[in-house]
Amino acid sequence: MNLESKRPLTLRDVSEASGVSEMTVSRVLRNRGDVSDATRERVLETAKRLGYVPNKIAGALASQRVNLVAVIIPSMSNMVFPEVMTGISETLDQTDLQPVVGITGYSPDKEEKVLYEMLSWRPSGVIIAGLEHSDASRAMLKASGIPVVEIMDVDGTPVDSVVGISHRRAGRQMAEAIIRGGYEHIAFLGTKMMLDHRARKRFEGFTETLAKAGIEIEDREFYSGGSALAKGREMTQTVLERSPDLDFLYYSNDLIGAGGLLHLREQGVDIPNDIGLAGFNGVHLLKGLPSELATMDACRHEIGSKAAEIIANRVGQSDDGGSVRVALEPTISYGDTLRRR
Repeated sequence: MNLESKRPLTLRDVSEASGVSEMTVSRVLRNRGDVSDATRERVLETAKRLGYVPNKIAGALASQRVNLVAVIIPSMSNMVFPEVMTGISETLDQTDLQPVVGITGYSPDKEEKVLYEMLSWRPSGVIIAGLEHSDASRAMLKASGIPVVEIMDVDGTPVDSVVGISHRRAGRQMAEAIIRGGYEHIAFLGTKMMLDHRARKRFEGFTETLAKAGIEIEDREFYSGGSALAKGREMTQTVLERSPDLDFLYYSNDLIGAGGLLHLREQGVDIPNDIGLAGFNGVHLLKGLPSELATMDACRHEIGSKAAEIIANRVGQSDDGGSVRVALEPTISYGDTLRRR
């Protein structure tokens, strides 16, 4: 079959591709009946490769969609995605569609499982964070026959539509602002970037721009697990004990940056003259700090709203050539922690 087709895959597609009957495919996928191990393995491998997901809507509803939009995100605990969800919910409130949320914990395997379960209920659309997915997840998204919007990031090739910012560009812009501020001894503090692809892309854009100006990152400090003020304090103390000549600390997010800011204020450090600081995300909750952290707005609410708008506009329409790319422009806020020259 043509995998670029926008129609949903059926049992017949899996049957034809695996060379067994539709009844056998059904038995395998429902884990019922007497099927040889070799046949079972062939059917499951074929279904996974094609991206086939069984339909859990039974009887008369089997050919229809439910008025749900699957929203698949890594976390709801880091202050980033609640604003995205607000944008999605506010836009879908004006329609008959309702969002249903799945959390992946930044795990590709968990994302596969969440996506599989959500697609089995035949939602009207999918909004999913990031552009990096396993082969199985990409196959399911392509074969779903419904509008798909990947969000947060535009640095890559989307399955369908995409709404976000260029994180490489964001990293470059912050590096340019730091260079203009006259800082030369710079450290990066952030999450381990094996699975946080957006932080990795910012770091790449950041270091490439510094390198062009003849500046190298002098130290790095990474952490795993959730972001926290205490984690930012701890990392800041550690990196400055190791590299006391640093004059700028760039954090991968605002929360650990705020922890660093509080630690340095307690130490009586002259910010931004002795040491400058910057984070990322533009978290409004942190504007109540004694000093305002330099940051970059990641357009989270607008990303959610635009993604939901794309889904709402495409639901019920023939899905030929309807892909949309929306690249938003974040802005730097210098706050009290980044010199302007």
